[in-house]
Amino acid sequence: MEIANWSPCTDVKNLLLLYKRLFSTPDQALFTRSVKMSFSRFGKTNSLLLFNANPFFIQFGYFLVFSLLGYLALKVSKPRTASFRPYEDIDVFFTSVSATTVSSMSTIEMEVFSNTQLVIMTVLMLVGGEVFTSLLGLQLAKFKMSKNRQIDVEYEIKRLDGDSTLTYSSIGFLGYVVMGYLFVVHSVGSCLVALYIILAPSARKVLKNRGLYIPTFSVFTTVSTFSNCGFIPTNENMVAFKKNSGLLLLLIPQVLMGNTLYPPCLLFVIWVLKKASKRPEFGYILKNYRDMGYSHLLPFPRAARLAVTVLGFILIQFILFCSMEWSSGAMDGLNSYQKLVGSLFQTVNSRHAGESVVDISNISSAILVLYVVMMYLPPYTTFLPKKDDDQISEKVKESQSRRKTLMENLMLSHLSYLVVFVILICITERHKMKQDSLNFNMLNITIEVISAYGNVGFTTGYSCKRLQLLKPNSSCTDKGYGFAGRWSTEGKMILILVMFFGRLKKFSIKGGKAWKLS
Repeated sequence: MEIANWSPCTDVKNLLLLYKRLFSTPDQALFTRSVKMSFSRFGKTNSLLLFNANPFFIQFGYFLVFSLLGYLALKVSKPRTASFRPYEDIDVFFTSVSATTVSSMSTIEMEVFSNTQLVIMTVLMLVGGEVFTSLLGLQLAKFKMSKNRQIDVEYEIKRLDGDSTLTYSSIGFLGYVVMGYLFVVHSVGSCLVALYIILAPSARKVLKNRGLYIPTFSVFTTVSTFSNCGFIPTNENMVAFKKNSGLLLLLIPQVLMGNTLYPPCLLFVIWVLKKASKRPEFGYILKNYRDMGYSHLLPFPRAARLAVTVLGFILIQFILFCSMEWSSGAMDGLNSYQKLVGSLFQTVNSRHAGESVVDISNISSAILVLYVVMMYLPPYTTFLPKKDDDQISEKVKESQSRRKTLMENLMLSHLSYLVVFVILICITERHKMKQDSLNFNMLNITIEVISAYGNVGFTTGYSCKRLQLLKPNSSCTDKGYGFAGRWSTEGKMILILVMFFGRLKKFSIKGGKAWKLS
């Protein structure tokens, strides 16, 4: 027996009392079965569409909504000067998408934005960062698990078996750890950046000349660096601070802690908390990382291999960059120590952050090609052999061995999609490629597309000097925004799609497996 017209708004306790009154029967089994049937109906009726929707569409909707909200906020708020109105709506939307997807591709000079607009962009970068969005996903998983908890009718309380209860509790603890990680890194990072600027007259002078507030700059830069967005409130990015080695050294750990080295850092924090607090939840998290449903939580062996791989990439790039760019024009005006720190900063940012202390267009082609490869690689790429401790569980194997859908089989690899995007942009910009071949060349376009896909933000920019070599009498003014700022509206729209595609690439990272090239 069960209630026919169950309303999902009915309180759980009232339901239990109602059952006791209606079913005062010694048949405990019937009573228990009735309650479970009704609560099953309750769970199905009360489940949010969010739980049943494809995670790809959930995250795409998330980024799209915040991009639209950011566009409206930037559009309504006033720029730094009241007379400034040269940019179209596509540029404002492009900037909002770039901040939300932490891509830092720019079509508007950063020094145009007012303090209010910089705060808006800070919020967009924060909510679009991978660590923050993963925290939301963790809280959603915990909420979903709480909805699915069974009812122990005998004691009239919600209760799970011991293992499931510990899993639920551990997910909650993991959420608190990630939240604390975010708060501590942003708080300490912002304070250290602000303190450095206050103590360094040259850095303070840069902000004063550009009308930037120290608190806004410090928080903006810290959020941008940790989320690996790469936006800096100055037109020339970090080039204005290339001699401030102390500031660069403060930002380098934030770049790594917010992306490529986030899993090892997270494991270290959990391990420390386990030793300090003796809570069983932390030990459970470390031993049952798969049950947490948190993709950034890796086993110790794989996290160690990831750390070695990341540091190996940095070392290789650092050696090549120093050997080829030490005496180049990109390093003019720097002493040996500043060159070392600047090279290290540039190398660390090449994977995902995109902050730069040199003009990318002045770097040799060999380094640019290396950067293209680095930007293309996923953040958790490892090239060291896997061991038995990292083998896929039987459950995962079964899920991976299921029949592929037609759409999955027809999917292309990410490299194939990027080739398509480059071809489309070459079509939309074909007239400029004919008239201005020194700026609009295949390498520059490819770098822009791969940078948007990797959510990096590196750009070769646009040089009026190159145009004047082809057309000496042409009128041209250099601007402090990226190469995409000179593209057509159609080209910018394609790059917006690339930024969304890159931000959501984890959902199709295994695409193209059905295509055989031999």
